[in-house]
Parts: sequence; C-alpha cells; structure tokens
Amino acid sequence: MPPTDREIQTLLPLPPAALHILLVLAESDRHGYGIIQDVEERTDGDLRLSAGTLYRSIQRMQDQALIVESRRRPAASEDDPRRRYYRITAFGEAVARAEVGRLARLVKIARASGVAPERA
Repeated sequence: MPPTDREIQTLLPLPPAALHILLVLAESDRHGYGIIQDVEERTDGDLRLSAGTLYRSIQRMQDQALIVESRRRPAASEDDPRRRYYRITAFGEAVARAEVGRLARLVKIARASGVAPERA
C-alpha cells in the first residue's frame, strides 16, 4: 500500500543530514563511511557528517522506515564483513521527493520576493 500524503507530511521538513543520506541511497546501497564520503563530495565539503550524526540519523531513519539495512553485499573481495549497508525504502523515496518538492516551492517563493538569485 503506497504511503499517504499525511504519513509523508508528518516527517517534513527533513533534517539536512537525512535528506542528503536519502539522496545518496537513492542511487545505490552504501555503507556508513561511503555515505559520509558521498555527502561531502556532493556538497563540495559544505556538509561533513560526523560518525555520530550519521549513525544517529541512520537509526532514526530506520525507525521511520525511510531506510533499511540491505542484505545485498558486494563481492567478498571488495567487502569488509564489519560494514553494514543501507538502502532507501519506497517510503523513503516518497519522503525525499516530497522534501525536494517542498524546497523547490520555497526557492520559487524566495526568487519571486527577490531574496534568491534567478539561477544559482
């Protein structure tokens, strides 16, 4: 059963770390350190997640059913058995889409009021 708008709206706005984690996991499953590296790279170093922030966010996001621990693993030669891999759920994708839409509407309002540049 697809998530309801109400279920999605109860989680918005998302904390920035959560949104960035969802955006990384939307591309593929990742382990914790891989998430940290991807977020830092995607934001040109503007957002650096500490291990504490990452794992608190992951726990909260698992509790909210936004992400789950993945059973899929890379080949043994490329894996470390101590790593945990995470993947986004369908609900997590719906929440990420809703948050991105919310932010796009906010930017549109900011541009109309002259606060944001026309194009970044």
